[in-house]
Amino acid sequence: MPAFFYRPPSRLWPPLLLGSQLVFNIGFYAVVPFLAIFLRDDMRLSGGVIGLVIGLRTFSQQGMFLLGGALADRFGARGVILCGCLVRISGYLLLALGATLWPIVLGACLTGIGGALFSPSIEALLAKAGTQSEAAGKRSRAEWFALFAVCGELGAVLGPVLGSLLAGFGFQRVALAGAGVFVLALLVLFFTLPRTPRKQAALHIAPWWQTFRNRRFVAFIVAYSAYLFSYNQLYLALPVELRRSGSSESDLGPLFVLASLLIIALQLPLARLARRCGAARILPLGFALLAAAFASVALFAADTPPAGWQRLLPAVCMVTLLTLGQMLIVPVGMDLIPRFASDQNLGAHYGALASMGGLAVLAGNFALGGQLDHALTPSPQATLPWLWLAAVPLCSALAMVFICRPFTRAARAGSQ
Repeated sequence: MPAFFYRPPSRLWPPLLLGSQLVFNIGFYAVVPFLAIFLRDDMRLSGGVIGLVIGLRTFSQQGMFLLGGALADRFGARGVILCGCLVRISGYLLLALGATLWPIVLGACLTGIGGALFSPSIEALLAKAGTQSEAAGKRSRAEWFALFAVCGELGAVLGPVLGSLLAGFGFQRVALAGAGVFVLALLVLFFTLPRTPRKQAALHIAPWWQTFRNRRFVAFIVAYSAYLFSYNQLYLALPVELRRSGSSESDLGPLFVLASLLIIALQLPLARLARRCGAARILPLGFALLAAAFASVALFAADTPPAGWQRLLPAVCMVTLLTLGQMLIVPVGMDLIPRFASDQNLGAHYGALASMGGLAVLAGNFALGGQLDHALTPSPQATLPWLWLAAVPLCSALAMVFICRPFTRAARAGSQ
């Protein structure tokens, strides 16, 4: 390895992984948000076909997370991360060069599969690096995951800016730029990610399905999946509320900027607060905030919206409470996974967490998405969809009280 790239692994991993998350999200959000526009305006596809392509891309990523994590456990995170970059580069090249529907569909699916390969591996490596940091009396594992979320959010802000700058040159140029970002990431990670030692590669790795033998872990990922379902409503339910209030889709931009600014400014302080309070208190509180986000919209849903900026008040409350809940839930939830896994098969455990969230989004949107049609206009019936949405994270808040109780007892025993 060239001396310029070499660093001791224990010092290198956390900053490298944070930078990887930033670059990955820049490359992702520079391309994918513009895919639907390309399919509609350039390829002249119907709304149903566009929805199918976007849905296949999402499912190919979330549904494959468990496989990606299991491969990382079996073959080592470094190789799987590099393969994930190659797969996403291939997907972007198909999006850039494909002239008919099927290459575009395949390219969209490959972008999702690439993410399913490298994301659980990155999270598993960060968990190990955070454990080392915490054992050395430095930054805690939960705080590293908080920084991970901040870097991801910065990428989610900068990516669309890059895509917008290139959009005037056509979607193909945007996709090529996205491929270039991942080529750069591939080269850097090839030289900087530590290799798996040979003696560790020979160790027996438990089959991925043993991940589901821990009943408390299964209960945890089922309850935790309400987070991804709830946060996904920024893309499904929030536009419905904007229409009810007489706002336009152009108001989505400032609301997403609000969410990003909240995460960038408050994620680390809230992670430190969560560390002091413990998972048994923070996770129920976080899910209660998600429930409150939907309940706040239900309070206004039956009324005629006022004129002026006040019409955006329910949407602002929803975005703020959802973001606050996310900032409490994600670092703590990610920090708990190594405790469930006993630091074994971390990739499969993180993959199972993400895949369960993807299933919750798919099933929840199918079951409750049609109910949102009643919320398009002010009426007493318009409150019901929001109350149903609030009930999902509220159930998880109650479940987390019991699921996290053993960790509280263990913490008390350790402090005695």
